[in-house]
Amino acid sequence: MITMAFPGRFSSLNAIRKFFARAAEQAGLDQKSIADVELAVDEAASNIIDHAYGGEGKGEIECSYRVIPEGLEVILRDHGKPFDPEAVAQPDLTSDVCCREPGGLGLHFMKSLMDSVEFSFNGYGGNLLTMTKLQKKAVKP
Repeated sequence: MITMAFPGRFSSLNAIRKFFARAAEQAGLDQKSIADVELAVDEAASNIIDHAYGGEGKGEIECSYRVIPEGLEVILRDHGKPFDPEAVAQPDLTSDVCCREPGGLGLHFMKSLMDSVEFSFNGYGGNLLTMTKLQKKAVKP
């Protein structure tokens, strides 16, 4: 497992995306899958800054990855407020975009872009998000 900590600041998002993009390349993911990983971790890290820490500069985001035989396992850890994904309302995907309330799509995007998304909270001030992106299998003619 490779781990790196980044300051919980929006200016860290580019470095976090690059960290995981390199990991996705190492895992042999295709370009679309690499972009999916980048968008998912960008959304996750933004949510950590906004919701777990309640703003910039209030904690670190510990980013880890593991190349697995099937693809890539991505792990983000924070020490902010506990997050319960079950408490998040389903986003309104049917209304016209101009009529919807802003925000609320982060979890939906992560689940749509990644093959698995799991949250846990250790009870001592730490959230753990584990996401997996699998390699696309070549279709035989």
